[in-house]
Amino acid sequence: MQQEEFHASAQIPGFPQEAGDLTRNQIPGFSEKAGDLAGGVNPLLVNLSFLISEATGLTTYAANLFPHLQALHPILLSDRPISPHRHHPIPGGMNASRGSRGHFDRLVWTQFQLPRIYKALNSSLLFSPIPEAPLAAGCRSIVTVHDLIPLRFPKRTSPLTYYCRYYIPQILQHAQHVICNSSATAKDVIDYFGIPASKITPIPMAYDAQHFQPLPTTENHPPYFFYIGRHDPYKNLHRLIAAFAQIKGDGLELWIAGSSDPRYTPSLQTQTEELGIAPRVKFLDYVTYDRLPGLMGGAIALVFPSLWEGFGFPILEAMACGTAVITSNLASMPEVAGDAAILVDPYNVQELSTAMQQLMDDPQMRSQLETAGLARATQFSWQKTGHQTAELLRQYL
Repeated sequence: MQQEEFHASAQIPGFPQEAGDLTRNQIPGFSEKAGDLAGGVNPLLVNLSFLISEATGLTTYAANLFPHLQALHPILLSDRPISPHRHHPIPGGMNASRGSRGHFDRLVWTQFQLPRIYKALNSSLLFSPIPEAPLAAGCRSIVTVHDLIPLRFPKRTSPLTYYCRYYIPQILQHAQHVICNSSATAKDVIDYFGIPASKITPIPMAYDAQHFQPLPTTENHPPYFFYIGRHDPYKNLHRLIAAFAQIKGDGLELWIAGSSDPRYTPSLQTQTEELGIAPRVKFLDYVTYDRLPGLMGGAIALVFPSLWEGFGFPILEAMACGTAVITSNLASMPEVAGDAAILVDPYNVQELSTAMQQLMDDPQMRSQLETAGLARATQFSWQKTGHQTAELLRQYL
């Protein structure tokens, strides 16, 4: 889950679209005076400078932690109030909504302004759901790392590569503790940066169980395999398309959801034309959050053959919808899928194609995976994630 990666399009519950949607007087515990906010104790600060209104993987993670941190009486640092939590206002626009400029402004603010807020609020600990925190002496922090994909698949001209290579290691070395969203990410943090394992705690993420659940099929459509995500090369769509071209099945289609990317989508579309399958491969582009359960639930299977993931939300979401899953045997994906999915070598087109053909031809196998997936999904919840996170933070307060 890279920092600017969009997961879906829904708004975050409790996260107002405009700063004016809630007034400061509506926020319990809000005060104009920093000293009043601190309440005479050493409060936990939660850095939300990166949040945007759309539902990305990062905003979903952060928003679902809020309710479970309330017992710690945190103060949320954000550009708008988030009811019912205590809030300290910070500048807006320091996020992906302004592209690289927004990220740069946030990094500068983090190092030069955030330490002043930390001191003014008499804080004892900052929690940042991303790997960003002040390097200033006296600013204690716990941060979360979601993946190091920019280092595994570096792009020479991408600022994210340099951000991961030079900035993040300093933050992790300075932090009191590091949370990772999977054991695979934790291993990367150890291997790439030499951070001691004793300083790292993997805490898995979860999914929206109220939203992703089995739905009755109401639409008539051809049988299809489903993918959702970015179109970057590490997502492995070119091998997915090649594998699909080998499958036999009347009217069978491949539906690819996720915003088109002018850097990568045209070559994928050209590939479908060269393989003679263009009419059967549907590029759905941007798909709203509300449509996802229906699209996942109507598929033969979710096919998610990524070369690397920090976690892998779509795997859980599809399972929760009662859909069979084919995914990679690398990185975090086996951790999420367990024994409730078909795991394949994502570099092996034939292996991927064989798995898809099996699910196409064997309804009994598909039904077994659907049942196993529903059971697997129940093992993950935001309550568990939030409770484990709160308990870890409590140890450092």
